[in-house]
Amino acid sequence: MKDQYFDWKKFIRSIAVIAVPVALQNLLTTTGSMIDTMMISSLGQTEIGAVGLCAQFSSLMFSAYWGFVGGGMLFISQFWGAKDEDGLNRAYGLTLTCMMTVAIVFCTCAVVFPEYVMRLYTDKQSIQEIGVEYLKIVGFSYILMVLNMAMAVLLRCTERVRIPLYGSIATVLLNVFLNWVFIFGNLGFPEMGVRGAALATVLAQGICTIVIVILAKKNGHPYLLAFRRHFTKRKGLLPEYFKKCFPIIMNEVLIGVGNMVINVVLGRQPEETIAALAVFRTLEGLIIGFFAGFSNAASILVGKEVGAGNLDIAYKRAWRIVYLCQGFITFMGVLLILLHTPILTLMGMEGESFDIAFMFIVVYMVAAMIRMGNWTQNDTFRSAGDAVYGTVLEIVFMWVMLVPLVYLTGMVWGAPTYVVFICCYIDEPIRYVLMQFHLYSGKWIKPVTPEGRAALAEFRKSRQRIPAEK
Repeated sequence: MKDQYFDWKKFIRSIAVIAVPVALQNLLTTTGSMIDTMMISSLGQTEIGAVGLCAQFSSLMFSAYWGFVGGGMLFISQFWGAKDEDGLNRAYGLTLTCMMTVAIVFCTCAVVFPEYVMRLYTDKQSIQEIGVEYLKIVGFSYILMVLNMAMAVLLRCTERVRIPLYGSIATVLLNVFLNWVFIFGNLGFPEMGVRGAALATVLAQGICTIVIVILAKKNGHPYLLAFRRHFTKRKGLLPEYFKKCFPIIMNEVLIGVGNMVINVVLGRQPEETIAALAVFRTLEGLIIGFFAGFSNAASILVGKEVGAGNLDIAYKRAWRIVYLCQGFITFMGVLLILLHTPILTLMGMEGESFDIAFMFIVVYMVAAMIRMGNWTQNDTFRSAGDAVYGTVLEIVFMWVMLVPLVYLTGMVWGAPTYVVFICCYIDEPIRYVLMQFHLYSGKWIKPVTPEGRAALAEFRKSRQRIPAEK
């Protein structure tokens, strides 16, 4: 039915302005990871498995700092909508400080204690040894990687999405070139194998930092380089920031630990499964990369309107972007399944590893149509000020259903790999139904700006008068 109260053209245009550059940036990053995997695959499946498990440690770091990303996007996007520059700068300063603390901790673990990290993820001695070599070098990239992410959060929330995109272009191009130089020993350099891939990652992340800073300065961005304003005091912001961030942090940490347990179980499967899982995670990043564009658009477009006090617009944008995201992810999944043979072959999969990797793709794409809807809804809730509802659901289902099922099927009952893998996504349909009820209720709109709070009472009344949206 045609909705006379909603400007679809403006909506789609606003999504495209944010989502497309973010999606392209993530596509470039994932493409670089795929090329890494293809280059490393020439060294052997053991090397692929080792680097893939190291990537799971990076994912744990991602979970540890992503709570601050969510909190930062909540405050920065709402302050951006309210045109509150002091609040925006201080929110970024808090976000940057917290994220860099996480990065330093994980860098220390990777560089100083790599043996313990690898023993946690796998019991295969050959994989552990290669992973240790890789972690000792790649750990230094964590600080740069997290810094780049923090800057990207600020730039995206203030609608300067092209600058991080250009940083990613430079990173991917340099990373591929340096992989060729260091992994295989070209241009007179020694052949370094997986250590060369790690060194290339460190140098490429450094270039990304330099490119972002130079472009932000050239663009005249008023916030990124305003260092003194990032760390000035603002009464009441610190407790409110951590009050909003705490549920998100707990969500990401507990989910990250849950995923680590799942990866530990999968890391004790046969080596063919570990290699297939490493390739699958790279392809999963491709899907999530496209999805992240929509998720960022949801967070920014909804959070901005909530901060400005335009709560009805924020509500109408929210549920529409969820369905657009799901439709796009479905299209990407069908495309990936159709092209799986040349993609998996290029990434070094053959025989049993090929079959297992294809099984992972099929199971994941069925689940992803629902999973990405859950993810978008949760990001939308957070940007509007509700960091609790989606968090509680995700944590409860992860620890009450997923972790026990995966552990029992993989470690106790010795179930086939596909059964263990299916159990990783078995909660998604249930959470989706519960999230939909909450989405349409509008109770997730909880502004942190004076403009948003002033409009909240009238919005609540309007939701009571209008039982259903077109």
